[in-house]
Amino acid sequence: MTYDVIVIGGSYAGMAAALQLLRARRKVLVIDAGKRRNRFARESHGFLGQDGVDPAEIARKAREQLFTYPTLTWIEGTAEKAEGEKDGFVVTTLDGARHDGRRLLFATGVSDALPEIEGLGERWGKSVFHCPYCHGYELDQGRIGCIATGSMSLHQAQLLPEWGDVTFFLNGSFVPDEVQRADLAARGVTIEETPVARLDGEADVRLSDGRLLPFAGLFTASRVSPSSTIAERLGCALEETPFGIQIQTDAMKETTVPGAFACGDAARIPHSVSLAVGDGAWAGAQLHRSLVF
Repeated sequence: MTYDVIVIGGSYAGMAAALQLLRARRKVLVIDAGKRRNRFARESHGFLGQDGVDPAEIARKAREQLFTYPTLTWIEGTAEKAEGEKDGFVVTTLDGARHDGRRLLFATGVSDALPEIEGLGERWGKSVFHCPYCHGYELDQGRIGCIATGSMSLHQAQLLPEWGDVTFFLNGSFVPDEVQRADLAARGVTIEETPVARLDGEADVRLSDGRLLPFAGLFTASRVSPSSTIAERLGCALEETPFGIQIQTDAMKETTVPGAFACGDAARIPHSVSLAVGDGAWAGAQLHRSLVF
């Protein structure tokens, strides 16, 4: 069988795109490796109609709704290779199976490169976050720590006082100039230059001088890259953003390879569930148009 569209990645963006295509009665194959980026989070926030819902439940319900459309094929697995060209793509999965498609959609999501701080990885998505719009309100205006990873962390530290009393840990990653220091001071941000040794408790910061500073929650800016290199190996161009690397697309979500599209966190900034869903819905509509016109 030749599918109209093969969607690589079955999380929020991929499913949103697939829904538009299924409603146009197109044959869609979704290949999903089952690793949502927000799988560590207990609740999803800022998504209209789903505020406070377990993100796994949002994904489960969405998938359940997709399965009511008869032109959907869903494979649990990893897309290993994509080759070919517009109207003649072939995707090979890790088990060696080959699937033909007229169009491709990369909705692979991203991987987060986190600061190498002991205890941070296991708290990621639970008490250490990247998006204040997603997790700031629940900290109830408590003490917030912001751990710098580079110059972009300045913006994060400037924004976070909307949600609580902020301490900005430079951690040897960023040195604000005098103007920036004055701006942070005016916003009530405390600058801490002593390096972070590790994280303890739920969101406590142990400094290299032995001090232990407790917080309601912590924020840091990870550096992202597509969670799979499959688009790049097909020939899709990548681009640098303030958040890391993403797949380059045009306004219609088409990559530099004709007939191959990309959406969601792997192809846009900034990132959230609601933005991924919107981006996926737009990509799905544009994929359908590319099949028609």
